[in-house]
Amino acid sequence: MKRVGAATGAMVLFLSVFSIQATAQNVVTLGYSGAGISTDLRKVIQKTNLWSKRGLDVKPIYFNSGATLTQAMLAGNVTVSDSDVPAQLNLKASGILDVTTVAVTINRLEHFFVTRAAIKTPEDLRGKRVAISRFGSASDVTTRLVVRFWKVDPDKDLAIIQSGNTPTRIAALVAGHVDAALVSPDYLHKILASGCCRVFADLSEIPLDYARFGVVVPTVYLKAQRETVRKLLEGYVEGIHAFKTRPELVSEVLREEGITDPQVAKFIFERIAKSLRDVPLVDPKGIQNALDSLGTPKAKTAQAKDFIDNSLIEEIQKSGLISRLYGK
Repeated sequence: MKRVGAATGAMVLFLSVFSIQATAQNVVTLGYSGAGISTDLRKVIQKTNLWSKRGLDVKPIYFNSGATLTQAMLAGNVTVSDSDVPAQLNLKASGILDVTTVAVTINRLEHFFVTRAAIKTPEDLRGKRVAISRFGSASDVTTRLVVRFWKVDPDKDLAIIQSGNTPTRIAALVAGHVDAALVSPDYLHKILASGCCRVFADLSEIPLDYARFGVVVPTVYLKAQRETVRKLLEGYVEGIHAFKTRPELVSEVLREEGITDPQVAKFIFERIAKSLRDVPLVDPKGIQNALDSLGTPKAKTAQAKDFIDNSLIEEIQKSGLISRLYGK
C-alpha cells in the first residue's frame, strides 16, 4: 500500500511540475533506453524538425536500461517513454503508476540472440552466463521469454547477469565474461567482426506479436496534455515515413553513430524500415504478450485493453496525414 501511496504522490508532483512547463513551452522530456532502433528513428525525426515544426521542444534523455527509465517515469523526471514498452507496462501491472500505451512502432521482437561460437543448441545454453542490462528491463524480459521458447528455464538453467546496455554486453561477450546476450541490429556487425560469437537466433523470426518499441505516457499526463501527445505522435508517424523513404538520411544518422560501412548501413536501414509500422496503432495481442512475459504476479491477470489508448493514432489516421504521406 505504501508503494501505491508513493506513486500517487509522484503523480501529483508530476502534474504540478510538468503540466505547467508543457503548457508554457510545449516541453516534452522524452526518455529512451538502449541504442539503435528507437534512437535512429528519433534522430531522423529531429533532423527533419518534425517535432519543432509542431511547436514542441522535445528533450531526449538517455537511460542505460528500461528499469532505470521506469524509475525516472515514476519520479516524474520524464513525461514520455519511446522504448522498452514491457518495462513501462510493468509500472501499471504492479499497481505503481497508471500508464497508457498510445502507439507501438515495432510490434515484434527485433534483436539477435548472440552466443559464444561453441554454443550451437538450446541444450548448450544450460549452465551458461547470459547478460542483460538490468533486472526488469526489456533485455531481461525478452531473454527469459525466448529461452523459455527453447525449453530452457532461465531461473534454473542459466546465470543471468546484469551487465548494461548493448555496447557493454558486447564487451562482456568479447572478453568471455558472459556466454550469450541480446544484441540490437545496429551492433551486430561489431560482435560478429570480433570472431568470438555467432548469431544463435534472429528473434524477428519468432512468430509472436510483441509490443517492444512504442510510446507510453503516464495517464495523468495524457489527460492533461492530450494535444501535446497528439503532436508528438504526428511527429512519429511522419518520422516513420521519412525513415522508410529517405535511406540517405538514415545513412547520415548511422554515420554519426560511427557506422560507415555502406553494406552495414544498408542492412540496418532495410531491417528497421521493414519493422517500423506505417500506422503505429497499439495491437492488443502485442500488449498482451508483453504483459504475459513480465512474470509479475499481477501481470498474469492483467488485460491488454486496460493499457491501451488508440484514439490519438485513430484521429491522426482520420485526418488523412498517413494516407497523404504514403499516397494512398
